[in-house]
Amino acid sequence: MSENTVRIGLIGAGGIAGAHVEGYLRNPDTITFAAVADPVRESAEKRAEAAGAAVYADYLTMLAEADIDAVDICLPHHLHKDAIVAAARAGKHILCEKPLCLTPEEAAEVSAAVEEAGVTLMCAHNQLFLPAVARAKELIEGGTIGRVYEVRTTDSFFNDFDPSSMGWRAHAATSGGGELIDTGYHPTYLLLHLAGGAPVEVTAMLATHRLAFMEGEDSATVLVRFDNGVIGTVVTSWAYEAAPGTEKFSAVGELGSLSSDGTTLTVTKRGDADATVIELEPVHQFGEELNHFARSILDGTRPLHTQKEGIEVLGIILGAYESARTRAVAAVPALSATH
Repeated sequence: MSENTVRIGLIGAGGIAGAHVEGYLRNPDTITFAAVADPVRESAEKRAEAAGAAVYADYLTMLAEADIDAVDICLPHHLHKDAIVAAARAGKHILCEKPLCLTPEEAAEVSAAVEEAGVTLMCAHNQLFLPAVARAKELIEGGTIGRVYEVRTTDSFFNDFDPSSMGWRAHAATSGGGELIDTGYHPTYLLLHLAGGAPVEVTAMLATHRLAFMEGEDSATVLVRFDNGVIGTVVTSWAYEAAPGTEKFSAVGELGSLSSDGTTLTVTKRGDADATVIELEPVHQFGEELNHFARSILDGTRPLHTQKEGIEVLGIILGAYESARTRAVAAVPALSATH
């Protein structure tokens, strides 16, 4: 690392990469955007121009030739595992968009590669950097609502995908499933974060309400039991917007509750006449996420979510798919993960 910044090589220059590049540019003191790899040269050049980053046609060449310390993987889901393993073997630290990978076999391979290389892997779980989430986690861990009983998370919106625009997301082989393993990954990692335990069993109902051209579901409702006794609920959809007033997340415990629309945080203590509403300043989630990744590398600290949490989230989702298939409660598979 030169000049106390982390030199990042971007792998994949598609849609989400734009938000990541904006995150780099918001953190000039910790990040240098050094290179980008994408087989579509026009896409790579579009991302690179913001910082004069070097352009490569493929990431293997970038890993071999570019002056970088870390990679940021923004590829379609089915390509994550190979890129993670290649980057780890090249000794590069890794930020990877969700989902971390798609199968138990891939999870084992990712975990082994990262552990053997001794590199830092951070999952790009951007919603953890919402101020309301950070404050809620602080209050929960500080005992404000006592022992937590229940956590709920919601992430639903009206998605205007059609067969001509959906691309690789329409196919289970490239997406890993349907909406649950895509947008549904966000409320699932948020549930894991706030529940504070390890997921042990899951029950799910999946539906295709509107996007019938997809191979996978467009909506999911998932129940998760954690080893600390917390019961969690995830509701997520591309078919509809949640009803007005639906919380983004909430937690109920022995002493009260907290809930949030994603911007403000409302804390209600049992016995108090009035709730406390905490107003929070908005942030650029990707800017905060990228700074956290860079600081983790520069300071040698553990990121909020490493491959351990990424694999636990995958376990919940794979268990949910098994539950929906068998119409029974499913165990969360014990996938291989290092800490």
